[in-house]
Amino acid sequence: MINVLFFAQVRELLGESTIAIEASEATSTAEGLRAQIAAKDEKWGKVLAADKLLVAVNQTISSWDTPVEDGDEVAFFPPVTGG
Repeated sequence: MINVLFFAQVRELLGESTIAIEASEATSTAEGLRAQIAAKDEKWGKVLAADKLLVAVNQTISSWDTPVEDGDEVAFFPPVTGG
C-alpha cells in the first residue's frame, strides 16, 4: 500500500487527510498516483490538478516523475507562499 497524505487547502477541500492506495503499475510514479486518485470524481480531479500541487515522496520534495513503490508515503500540498 502507498500511504497518501493531503495537507493544507488540499485536505480541507477533499475532506480527507490520508488514504491508502494499492501499489500498481499505474501508480509507479508520483504523477501516475496523482492521476489515479484525481480520477475518483470531478471534485478530486479539480483539487488534485498537477499545476496546483507540490508532491513529496517519503518526506522529500519530489518531481512528478519520481518513482513510487509499495510502502512509500506520498504527500500532496499546495505551493506555499508567504511574505
